[in-house]
Amino acid sequence: MSLAPSEHAPAAAPAGRGTIDQTGRTRTGRRRLLTPTSVPYLLIMPAVLGFAIFKAYPIVASLWISLTTGNGADRHFTGLDNYQRLLHDPLFWTALKNTALILVVQVPLMLGLALLVALGLNSTKVWLRPLWRLGVFVPSLTGLVAAGVMFSVILNRDAGLLNWVLSLFGIDRVNWLGSPFWARIGVVLVITWHYTGYNAVIYLAGLQGIPQELYEAAKVDGAGPIRRFVSITVPQLRPILLLTVVLSTIGTLQLFDEPYVLTGGGPDNSTLTVTMYLYNNGFKYFDFGYASALAYALALIVAVLGLLQVRLMGERK
Repeated sequence: MSLAPSEHAPAAAPAGRGTIDQTGRTRTGRRRLLTPTSVPYLLIMPAVLGFAIFKAYPIVASLWISLTTGNGADRHFTGLDNYQRLLHDPLFWTALKNTALILVVQVPLMLGLALLVALGLNSTKVWLRPLWRLGVFVPSLTGLVAAGVMFSVILNRDAGLLNWVLSLFGIDRVNWLGSPFWARIGVVLVITWHYTGYNAVIYLAGLQGIPQELYEAAKVDGAGPIRRFVSITVPQLRPILLLTVVLSTIGTLQLFDEPYVLTGGGPDNSTLTVTMYLYNNGFKYFDFGYASALAYALALIVAVLGLLQVRLMGERK
């Protein structure tokens, strides 16, 4: 009788490395943690945990708080009472109207200026283009609070820079921050100054990605500058235009810092935005249930407007 191992029996593996099965694979007693499949999951794990702790949990907790009333841990479930209160709150509708007015005026104005600036910066006839591009982008690097403080000085009725410039042309002083109409104009000025350069840089990147052969072919066909802009530039920039419109709409609906620093929501609540009203209810009156309901109402408005814009301006399949 032979003592040699069978040809079909598992071969012995090197010491400490398990056994080799019939397919030739090495089986170990413990599964390896670091494998080509598991490493990507381990790399994204910190981001997933951060999102779960600092984003997902507050979102779910806020939904629960919006359905309750009370102080601190002593909360009572009240169902949709906070949402019903919101529908009958005149100050909420005032804040929503102010936000909508700023959105309708400021976003088209800012994006139109940004597109014009980008067209100028993209021209080969502009001298020192990198310097101009840097100068256009610098305002967006300014802190939101700093921008608000700076414009509160510029728009001061008695000692402001803007009224001094207007006085050189014989124009009377304007009560920029004391009149409901001019206060809204002041907020629009601050936001436009702050974000026009940011959007211009995005448009500039899009313009530089348009093939020059399209413009050269259009010139050969006799197309003028306006025709080339309408038939080539705008269609090629369509995805970027959609991106900036959606981002600007979301940012304006969440407007808080500039009007809070500039006017504090006044005069007579003329610059009170939805986010400022949310902040006042949450951190001044400590009515977290109603503030959470306001947050979810704002999120719903942002989602609906975003979907409508994507639907209207997006690519048709």
